[in-house]
Amino acid sequence: MSYNTFGRVFRFTTWGESHGPALGAVVDGCPPGLALTEADIQPWLDKRRPGTSRFTTQRQEPDQVRILSGVFEGRTTGTPISLMIENVDQRSKDYSEVALAYRPGHADYAYDAKYGFRDYRGGGRSSARETAARVAAGAVARAVIPEIRIRAYLVELGGDAIDRATFEDAQIDANPFFCPDAAAASRWEKIVDDARKAGSSVGAIVECVAEGVPAGWGAPLYAKLDSELAAACMSINAVKGVEIGDGFAAARLTGETNADAMRPGNDGKPIFLANHAGGVAGGIATGQPVVIRVALKPTSSILTPVETIGRDGQASDIRTKGRHDPCVGIRAAPVVEAMMALVLADQKLLHRAQTGR
Repeated sequence: MSYNTFGRVFRFTTWGESHGPALGAVVDGCPPGLALTEADIQPWLDKRRPGTSRFTTQRQEPDQVRILSGVFEGRTTGTPISLMIENVDQRSKDYSEVALAYRPGHADYAYDAKYGFRDYRGGGRSSARETAARVAAGAVARAVIPEIRIRAYLVELGGDAIDRATFEDAQIDANPFFCPDAAAASRWEKIVDDARKAGSSVGAIVECVAEGVPAGWGAPLYAKLDSELAAACMSINAVKGVEIGDGFAAARLTGETNADAMRPGNDGKPIFLANHAGGVAGGIATGQPVVIRVALKPTSSILTPVETIGRDGQASDIRTKGRHDPCVGIRAAPVVEAMMALVLADQKLLHRAQTGR
């Protein structure tokens, strides 16, 4: 059985392939009466849309979303919300070599091993094109959690990290890298240009912060807020690691250094002196900003020849022609935001179901 659905109360299912006629999502469990139109969804898709700069794939997709069900007179009805995005700029002929041999690092071989055949046109369901449907579903989730501010940005590209001392929120939307450090964004232009010219690719790290998450969301053990976030982000194409708060760096701290010390607040709630835990303790939100970081590998579809085998089992080399992101991590920032929104919407409804508030 294949799984294409994520969530418990607020659930979404994505459908479609990279080179099929369309792709989309069905969102179920959305409360009724929420204001929602296509205009509320489109800005988030525009942030992820390909072809917006020379640093991303030049595939030209308008990514115009259509709401097919679940909304009436601009309000959600409580029934499944069906969203569709048409594919208009496929070039399946670019994948003629991929039909005969596997791209190392890509899901080509794994899909073939599982299903006995595969859609080689752009990778089918393994293509990052699928994430457009997640972003559309994430826009619906945002209508459920208007009290939460979610912001994702790149903190590292090609091994080059930002300087947090010069972090500027306004810079995130001022450059094509979703980078809060103007100097780093300038350096990244050359890194991505050099990778593209060399027929190669580079990886990136995306950080995502959710502010306004109330203390209490989440659950012990099997519905932990941080484990749900980790699962959601690990399901994104090309993601190979997820950190919550300090993540792996916490292993290098002492107990007293890692502790998020608290002092009394005027409203009876604690004032935290640090946020090493990333806003989650015991699987439950503490009321601090929820912080995650997501590591994305270099794009597997590259022009540099790589040793592989064909479907016939014979050794060969492969170079992937076509239009591909030299750094898939750039357009992943809106996707990570969407997955954060989807998890938080689900956790809000779970919390309400259990506690009544």
